[in-house]
Amino acid sequence: QVQLVESGGGLVQAGGSLRLSCAASGRTIIGFTMGWFRQAPGKEREFVAAISSNTSSTAYGDSVRGRFTTSRDNAKITVTMQMNSLKPEDTAVYYCAAGPRAIPTMYRRDYNFWGQGTQVTVSS
Repeated sequence: QVQLVESGGGLVQAGGSLRLSCAASGRTIIGFTMGWFRQAPGKEREFVAAISSNTSSTAYGDSVRGRFTTSRDNAKITVTMQMNSLKPEDTAVYYCAAGPRAIPTMYRRDYNFWGQGTQVTVSS
């Protein structure tokens, strides 16, 4: 079992930045692809970003590409996501997820473990 805990959410003005972190415990996440998803009120949970286990591959959703960057530190068992140029439409609960795929994947079904989420609110 893998436990994931997100942190770093908060309230920020449009154009600002936030850095989310995801700390893993329990079973090792080495070998797991790590993903970020978000869910706004009344909307489906959507893919944001993912990074492969060896950090060589990343993938981003169309709405965040060029603004968000995800990275991981396998020694510290943490995953981070730097979010720049934030927009009000980025407001959502952000979730960290882990799955056994070798390459980044945007599909929720490919992730076995999920964190509880952290709220990000971007004011206009």
